[in-house]
Amino acid sequence: MRALLNLFKRFSIITVVPRNGFSNSSFLCASISSSTSSPRPVELIQSKTTNQIALSISSALQKCTNLSSVKKAHAKTFAFGLQHDKHLSIKIAILYVSFDKVDTANIVFESTPNPSSCFWNNMIRGYATEGQFGRSLGLYNKMLQEGLIPDKFAFPFALKSCAGLSNLQLGKLVHQHLLCCGCTDDLFVNAALLDMYAKCGDVEIARLVFDKMAVRDLVCWTSMISGYAHNGYNSETLEFFNLMRGSGVKPNRVSLLSVLLACGSLGALRKGEWFHNYAIQTGFANDILVVTAVMDMYAKCGSLDLARGLFNEAAGKDVVCWSSMIACYGIHGDGRKAIDLFDAMLEAGVSPNHVTFTCVLSACGHSGLLEEGRRYFKLMKEVFRIAPKLNHFSCMVDLLGRAGQLDEAKNLIENMPVKPDATIWGSLLGACRIYGNLYLAERVADVLFHLDPLQSGYHVLLSNIYAAKGRWNKVEMVRNLMARIGANKIQGFSLIELNDRVHRFSAGDRSHPQSDGILSKLEELAAKMKRLGYVPLTDFALHDIEEEGKEEALSYHSERLAIAFGLINTNPGTAIRVTKNLRICGDCHNAIKFISKIVKRIIIVRDMHRFHHFEDGACSCRDYW
Repeated sequence: MRALLNLFKRFSIITVVPRNGFSNSSFLCASISSSTSSPRPVELIQSKTTNQIALSISSALQKCTNLSSVKKAHAKTFAFGLQHDKHLSIKIAILYVSFDKVDTANIVFESTPNPSSCFWNNMIRGYATEGQFGRSLGLYNKMLQEGLIPDKFAFPFALKSCAGLSNLQLGKLVHQHLLCCGCTDDLFVNAALLDMYAKCGDVEIARLVFDKMAVRDLVCWTSMISGYAHNGYNSETLEFFNLMRGSGVKPNRVSLLSVLLACGSLGALRKGEWFHNYAIQTGFANDILVVTAVMDMYAKCGSLDLARGLFNEAAGKDVVCWSSMIACYGIHGDGRKAIDLFDAMLEAGVSPNHVTFTCVLSACGHSGLLEEGRRYFKLMKEVFRIAPKLNHFSCMVDLLGRAGQLDEAKNLIENMPVKPDATIWGSLLGACRIYGNLYLAERVADVLFHLDPLQSGYHVLLSNIYAAKGRWNKVEMVRNLMARIGANKIQGFSLIELNDRVHRFSAGDRSHPQSDGILSKLEELAAKMKRLGYVPLTDFALHDIEEEGKEEALSYHSERLAIAFGLINTNPGTAIRVTKNLRICGDCHNAIKFISKIVKRIIIVRDMHRFHHFEDGACSCRDYW
C-alpha cells in the first residue's frame, strides 16, 4: 500500500480534500439553521433519552424527500449535540449527495471523527458521480494515507474518476491496488475497470479484462463496444455488437450509438441501414439521440438526402440535432444550406451553442464563404455572448487560410486570448501548402515541430511544400528528421462497401483476390482518360505518395483501386462510395473527375476533411478543398 500511496503523491491532478477544513461546524450550522425553526430541546429531552432522539432523527431521515427536510433533520443533530454521531452523519451525507450537495456532504464528513470505510466510500462515490473526479481521487488518496483499505465499493468510483480524467497511469495504479486487495471477481469492479481502460484508449487491455470476466452484463458489453467505436476500432465494434446479440444480451441506446458511429466511419451504408431498421424495431425510432446518430451516419456514408429526410421527420429536435445537420451540410461542401439551416434554427426558437457555431464556421470554411464566416464569428461573440474556444479559432484560421488571407490568419493566431494548439498552426501550414508560401511555412513548421514533434502529417506537409518548389535537399532533410525522431508516416487507405462487407485498399495494393481485374480496369480507364485530355499532375507524385506511405505510381493510389473495384462489381449507374483516411491528392481528384465522365456514374469520395461528389467530369467542391 505504501508504494501505491507514494505513486499517487506524484500526480498533481489529485486534490486532497482537507480534513476538518472548516473550524468546528460553525459554517454548516449557520447554513442549515436558516431553513428551519429552532426545535425545543428541553421538552424533548424530558421525554426521550439520547439514543431515542438519535433513533427519531434516523427515522426522520429515512422519510426525507427533499433538501429542505434533510436540512431540518440535520439541524436537530446540532440542537441535541448529535452532530458527531457516525450513524446519523453518514445518513445525512448520503442524502446531501443524493440532492447534488456533495460539498455540503463533505463538511459533514470532515466534522465526523474517524469516519468509517463506508463513509469514505460514499464520499468518493459522491464526487465521482458529480463529475469532480480530482476531488474523488483526492479522497481515495487520503483514504490510503489514513491506513484504510479500499474495497469493492470504493474501486468502481476511483476507476470512474480515472476514466473521467483520461488518466491511464492512475487507472493502472488503482488496478494494481484492487489486485492486491483481492477484488478481481466483483462484477461492478470489473465493469468499472473495463470502462476505464476503454475510455483511456487502451482497448487491448480492456478486452483482456472482458475475456477474463466470469459474468458479463449489459454494462460490460456496452463499455467494450463503446470503447472500440470511440478508439477507431470500427470493424471490431460491429463484430462485438453481433457477439452481444448472440449472447442473448439486448442492446441499449449507448451500444446503438456506437455501432452507428462505426458505420459512419467505415462508410458502410448498407450496414448502417440495417442498424437504422434495428433501432426502429427495438423502440428507438423517436429517441432524438439515436435519430441524430442515424442522420450523422447517413451523411458520413454519402447519403445527405437520407440524412435531411430523417431530420425533417424528427420530432423534438434539440440543439444537438440541429447542429449535427448543419455539420452534415458542411462536410458535403454545401455551406449555403448550412447557413440557411442555422437561420431556420433561430426561427424555430432553438438557441445555438458553441458546437453549433463550430459547425457553421466549418461549413463556411469548406465552401469559401469568407465574409459569412467573419459575420458568424462576430455574431457568436457579440450577440450570443459565447466566448470563442480553440475549435472556433481553428475554423477561422482554416477559413482565412483557404481564402488566401494568410497574414490575417497569422495575426489571428498571434492575438488569440487562448494559447493556440497544434491543430490551429496545422491549419495555417496547410494554407501555406495551397498557396506555396514557403517563407511562412518554415516558420509555422518550426512551431509545430516543438508543439507536436511526432506528428508525421506536419513533416509531410512541409516536405510537400519543399518538393513543389524543387528544394530536394530540404525534402531529404525533413525525411531524415522524421527517421531520427521516429515520426512514422501514416499509411493511407481507402474503404469501399460491397455486399455488406467493407474492403480496404492501400496504394499499390495487389493482395486483393480481384487484383488482376482491378488493375486491368485502371489501365482501361487510363487509356480513355488520356484520349479525353487527362495529363497526370506529377507534382503530386512525390508528396502525396509520402502521405500514402508507399513509393507507388499515382495511378495506383488507394482511392483509385477502391473505385475500380467498385466499378467491376456493381451494375452500371450504381453510385460508388469510397472513404479515405487522408486528404485526396490533387492528381487523384483530377483523375476521378475524368473517370466519372467516362463511366457515367456518381462517385462519392470522403477524405479526412470533406466529401467530394464527382459527376460528369465535375466535383461538388469546385476544386476548393
